[in-house]
Amino acid sequence: MAAPPGQPVLILGGGLMGLAIAHQLARRGRAVEVLSRRRSEAAGFVAAGMLAPHAEGLSGALLQLGQASLEAIPGWVAQIEADSGLACGLRPCGIVVPFASAAERDAYPTTPWGEALDRDGLEREVPGIGPQWRAGLLFRQDGQIDNRRRLMRALERACAGLGVRFQEGVEVLELQRQDGALQGVRLRSAEGELRDLQAREAVLCCGAWSSQLLPELPIHPVKGQMLSLQGPRDALRRVIFGPGTYLVPREDGLLVVGATSEREAGFREGLTPDGQRQLQAGIAALLPEASQWPPMERWWGFRPCTPDEGPLLGASALQGLWLACGHHRNGVLLAAITAQLLDGAIAQTLQGPQRSLLEAFHWGRFGSGG
Repeated sequence: MAAPPGQPVLILGGGLMGLAIAHQLARRGRAVEVLSRRRSEAAGFVAAGMLAPHAEGLSGALLQLGQASLEAIPGWVAQIEADSGLACGLRPCGIVVPFASAAERDAYPTTPWGEALDRDGLEREVPGIGPQWRAGLLFRQDGQIDNRRRLMRALERACAGLGVRFQEGVEVLELQRQDGALQGVRLRSAEGELRDLQAREAVLCCGAWSSQLLPELPIHPVKGQMLSLQGPRDALRRVIFGPGTYLVPREDGLLVVGATSEREAGFREGLTPDGQRQLQAGIAALLPEASQWPPMERWWGFRPCTPDEGPLLGASALQGLWLACGHHRNGVLLAAITAQLLDGAIAQTLQGPQRSLLEAFHWGRFGSGG
């Protein structure tokens, strides 16, 4: 059942996914209200911003989803920039994946989409790359976006300009339901006040916290620590996607370094000596000269992970509640296609190929329901 006229679609979560979906719905004229506990904890403010379905070595339906999003991103970014008046920092800079041997390179899942590099080719693309890397793949079609400093701000402004309402500092405690359908949500305000908000349609995009509202969702947090260095401008042209560590150069010389993958950390906040040492070792292995660059920031976040590391998209078991969560390490890449698919699903305008893509990421694929 559609929402009554004038009743907004609630977006549960004010991170990248929530803002991207809110923006698409508002562009189509829907009333939208975003409920956010603390936007600064969202993965969109934490991630490095790689657009890397090929460099990540994705396969199957997840690769298909990533490729569809990569194709959609230029048009999506153009919409956001037009609506906000702000640049999003999109850079189709290409990504290099280094390997210890040609055999390892040739066995990589996405090798057919890349350009094979020998040691000389690696040195041409990444001057100063560590000596242990003997082969590589260049994915010219992959790139990056400055999500942390630019994209999130542009989306916020674009949403506000289209009339999206924001409630910041509110925590959604409970989904209210009747006869299998969403009726609203129970909130706690920043002042600690409990209140109910009626809604017939909502999108759950609370990232790693999504299963706290819907426990049947198989989502758990995977903590990641990151840091940034200030390098010389244009010192690194390509993103380097190494095993366990990646280096993402921004236009102004800032180098974003990530990320640990701490599956047992739960929601334990803070930096750890082991995590920071792991990042420093990765820098030294991939680009030794960067070990001498001055550090700028250190931070952490929580990836929302599912058993197959693919997202949960589309209808939930609760009528009126839509899912856009569980994107693991590919949230920035998949934001464009997620917003497009959820907007189409809510409006009931999805055609064959897109409907099939959405169905491939139904929450019940793990045998837990639906």
